Amino acid sequence: MTSVGTTYTIWGKSTCPSNGTDLVYSGLAAGSYYTHAGAASNILCLTKSPLWNKFNDAEQAGALVYGAEYEFDFRNSHTFFGREITDQDPPCAVCRTRRSSVMMIPGRNQCLDGWTLEYHGYLSGGHYGHTAATEFICIDVETEVIARSGANNDGKLLYLSEVRCGSSSLCPPYINGRELTCVVCSK
Repeated sequence: MTSVGTTYTIWGKSTCPSNGTDLVYSGLAAGSYYTHAGAASNILCLTKSPLWNKFNDAEQAGALVYGAEYEFDFRNSHTFFGREITDQDPPCAVCRTRRSSVMMIPGRNQCLDGWTLEYHGYLSGGHYGHTAATEFICIDVETEVIARSGANNDGKLLYLSEVRCGSSSLCPPYINGRELTCVVCSK
């Protein structure tokens, strides 16, 4: 009998929800430096227990990986997360659900009928003025930080995403300047 299921990453948490989902590993959010042109766009959930093959400890040119930081201003941290988390480093967790499909829905904080809530939060990505490409991820509404982080080291920077109406058909139903929610659901 084949086991059915799939994995997903929960951003901003070190644990998985208690809905029949198992923790594969708890990790550290990382990615390319926010001003590097040609940088990789995806964010990584690095394991806390790296294993190495051959290596050279001298710094080389190439695909560089930096730790991630929340870059929410004071007002946004307190409004959305109940405390100041700017410059704090986000954890992540890779979770396995027995359900076969997982999707992130931007612009919602509840799942569609028939889907199971994995987590909900706020849509996050890089700053529009920075050089490096980024992707949108869903940061858990009950965001955690990595202990003893908080130094402003920059690296992979995460900002809240908000709507810009302009000349698009987004508005209505979306509202200019409003921060976007997100939800991760499984079925």
